[in-house]
Amino acid sequence: MDAFENLVAMLLEREGYWVRSGVKVELSKEEKRQIGRPSSPRWELDIVAYKGNDNSLLVVECKSFLDSRGVDASAFAGAADGRPDRYKLFTDSVLRRVVFHRLETQLVDAGFCSPSPKITLCLVAGRVASEQHRDLLKQHFKNKGWQFWDDEWLRDSLHELPKSGYENNVSTVVAKILLRK
Repeated sequence: MDAFENLVAMLLEREGYWVRSGVKVELSKEEKRQIGRPSSPRWELDIVAYKGNDNSLLVVECKSFLDSRGVDASAFAGAADGRPDRYKLFTDSVLRRVVFHRLETQLVDAGFCSPSPKITLCLVAGRVASEQHRDLLKQHFKNKGWQFWDDEWLRDSLHELPKSGYENNVSTVVAKILLRK
């Protein structure tokens, strides 16, 4: 797990989710054929977060892009910037359906969640290409019933950390030092 995923996982835990990072989804041979990837290894999800009180399951893709242009809204309309596969779960409905079904089966069978969880696809972006892209992404994700958390969400969430009690967590300690008044 990279530092950005670690930060996102910690923020989701503070919101009452149990969190797993680097979750491997064990697709069957038939499922791999359904998604057009018969030799694909196990599918890996950046973060899976579950909240039992409302049986909600978040599938979270993390893209820090801190030292790049940022997330570009056109990437969600299909092939973009020569990287049509960067956001596969967002752009391939068959893949999403198959992976989510197998994920649910795995988690229910292992006792990690109740049957029929409400699964929501989420993207956390450490940087967005521009304000226009931010607005387009927010609208697109809202239309799809997905969650889009951007750098503004990250900043707001980090500003809340100094208000909490002591936690032996690097992100919390750094936030308390930098944001303390």
